Amino acid sequence: MDKAPMMRRDKRILILGGTGEASALVRALAGRGDLSVMLSLAGRTAAPKAEPVPTRAGGFGGADGLARYLHDEAIGRLIDATHPFAAAMSANAARAAARAGVPLLAIRRPAWTPVPGDRWIAVGSVEAAVAALGSRPRRVFLTIGRQEAAAFAAAPQHAYLARAVEPLRDVLRVPHLTTIAARGPFDAEAEAALMREAGTEILVSKNSGGAATYGKIAAARALGIPVVMVRRPDKPDVPSVVDSAAALRWLDADDHAAPSTRREV
Repeated sequence: MDKAPMMRRDKRILILGGTGEASALVRALAGRGDLSVMLSLAGRTAAPKAEPVPTRAGGFGGADGLARYLHDEAIGRLIDATHPFAAAMSANAARAAARAGVPLLAIRRPAWTPVPGDRWIAVGSVEAAVAALGSRPRRVFLTIGRQEAAAFAAAPQHAYLARAVEPLRDVLRVPHLTTIAARGPFDAEAEAALMREAGTEILVSKNSGGAATYGKIAAARALGIPVVMVRRPDKPDVPSVVDSAAALRWLDADDHAAPSTRREV
C-alpha cells in the first residue's frame, strides 16, 4: 500500500472482499484522493475480477497476522465485506481489529427468506445437505461453490449438475457429473430453462442472500422443485450494515461512529 506521508491514518482503508458489495464499494472509492484503499481477496479464485484499487491476494496468517498487517500498514479502518459463509475470516477480522484498535464495519447482506410456494429443506451444514438428498438417486442441481463440493462424493448415487465460478470436476469425484463454470448474476428465466433441460429434481444452495444468484430460488419455486438450503454460520457481533452505500456513509462520517450492530446467522 502506498504510504503517503500526509495521509491521516483514519483515511487508510483495508477492505476484505470477494463479494458484489466489496466490488461496489471499491468502485465508489476508486480515484478518491482523500483515501488510500487496499482490497484483500482470499486467493481462492484463480482469475478474480479486476478491481480499480490496489489488490492483494492470500491469507494473513490468522487474526494475529491480520493484526500485524493493520499495524504495519497503518490501517485506520477495516471493512469486512467477505462472503456470508466466510465465518473464519470474519472471526479473524473481529479479533484483529480489537487487538489493533482499528474500527471495524461488516457489510452483511440480508439472508433470503422463504415465500409462499417455496419448498425449502433447511439444514445447518453442507454435510447435512448431503444427507437431505436421501438414498434414492436424484438429479441434483448443486450450487454451493467449489470449496465444499467434495462433500457430495459421499452420495455418488445422484446425478449432479454442479455450477461454480471455477471448474470443480477434480474436486467432486462422482460417476454422474456435469459441471458449469460461470459467474453470476443469473436470471430466473434462464435458471428455469437450465433446470428443465437438466431434469432437475432438487436444488442445493447456500443462503447467500442478494439478487445476483436469487434467480435459481425463484426458478425452483416456479417449477415446484424443492431446495436444500444451507443456513448461514454465526458471525461476530460487530457493527454492520447491509450494503455498500451504507458503508460509504460510515467512511465519510466525520466522527467515524459505527452504525448500530446487528447479528445475522
